[in-house]
Amino acid sequence: MVKSLSTKSKFRVILLLSVALRILAALYLGNSVVSLPGTADQVSYHNLALRILGGHGFTFAEAWWPVTPAGAQTAHWSFLYTFYLVGVYGIFGPYPLVARLIQAVIVGILQPSLAYRLAEQLRASFGATNVEWLQGDNLPLLAAGITAVYIYFVYYSGTLMTEPFYMTAVIATLTLTIGLAQRLPGQGYWKHALALGLTLSIAVLLRQLFLLVIPFVFLWLGIVVYQQRAWQRGLFSIGIATAIVILSILPFTLFNYSRFDRFVLLNTNAGYAFFWGNHPIYGTRFIPATEMGETYQELVPDELRHLDEAALDQALLKEGIQFIVDDPGRYALLSISRIPAYFKFWPDPTSGLLSNVSRVLSFALFLPFMLYGFVRPFIRLTRSPKTSLLIRPSLTAMLLYLFVLVYTGIHVLTWAQVRYRLPVDAVLIVFAALAISELSHVLLKKIAQRKSQQGKPVTL
Repeated sequence: MVKSLSTKSKFRVILLLSVALRILAALYLGNSVVSLPGTADQVSYHNLALRILGGHGFTFAEAWWPVTPAGAQTAHWSFLYTFYLVGVYGIFGPYPLVARLIQAVIVGILQPSLAYRLAEQLRASFGATNVEWLQGDNLPLLAAGITAVYIYFVYYSGTLMTEPFYMTAVIATLTLTIGLAQRLPGQGYWKHALALGLTLSIAVLLRQLFLLVIPFVFLWLGIVVYQQRAWQRGLFSIGIATAIVILSILPFTLFNYSRFDRFVLLNTNAGYAFFWGNHPIYGTRFIPATEMGETYQELVPDELRHLDEAALDQALLKEGIQFIVDDPGRYALLSISRIPAYFKFWPDPTSGLLSNVSRVLSFALFLPFMLYGFVRPFIRLTRSPKTSLLIRPSLTAMLLYLFVLVYTGIHVLTWAQVRYRLPVDAVLIVFAALAISELSHVLLKKIAQRKSQQGKPVTL
């Protein structure tokens, strides 16, 4: 019966499943806002939105994370996501469940759709229509299907945090970047440039760290422009996207200056994270946030505590850089020790049941396929003697590799948590789908051959 369904019907089933699972997650999280595993930030966003609606601006009623006094101005949290909650609470009342359900439906549709599109782009980049397992829509459907049921994505879709929208914006950025590259020689490229600028802006406003990724995205686009000799269109597109990002950040920069009387580009969190992530207290072994408890706030020097949030953020950034200058060898070893924390896939007795189940039945389950799919573009597609052992991966694959490596490198060099890896998971799922598509085809083919040898009817 499944085989009789068209690709569109199968995709609709995947979307329905994706939305249904995320709605269930939202209902599970409910109308209360508490700190569950990996979701402490939602308490801050919820309370900040209530304070704004109460006419108190971007402040908290009591001393708050990271070291913000009661009633003091804060820019530590994403303005864009805070405004999302303010908008929902302002229309429907302060009901967190409504905000959870709205974003569950939005990302439940967008995440599998973007995974489908990204897998389509990767498949097309192989340029090997004669390869059986690349034909049809199995690859994009698999990518969409895995994304729909990936437990980490389902769990975070209902949390009042930037993760669900941010991850969606990151994948949209990659698909639009590839789409823009494909359209540079033809018509309509400027529409993709506008859309790319908007998705880049959304990603940055949700998490300013993405500013570090943008130069690499533009570097990849520059390589495409060079190969296609589309200088005018390419530079125009990059310029448009850059202008949109700058214009989206500028109002918040001016707003911050009016409150802190100093330049703060967007958020006051980079300095805190860099200071805490590289403090000598770690030695050469990174300690996850769950094991540090309240120690973070205790590490802030007493002589700096009188500073406001913005000034303290900048002072702590200088301190963090000094840690590295003082002992670069320790920093190198500390960074290496963050790799296991970032790619953690095994059960941990210090983690709760929910965390362990989510970890094992999502990342651990698909990791072997992610790894094989990740190296698959380097392996020849056919056994033809004219084909070398290694092939040069397409530019599409190279953009995905670049993103995975750069994004991982940023967190390995600063601060690592499992939830920070989720955008990387979203890309690796496409490679996992690539592996599963090939391996399932090989398996079915062997089963068919065995049945044929036994004289049994063969159906694939």
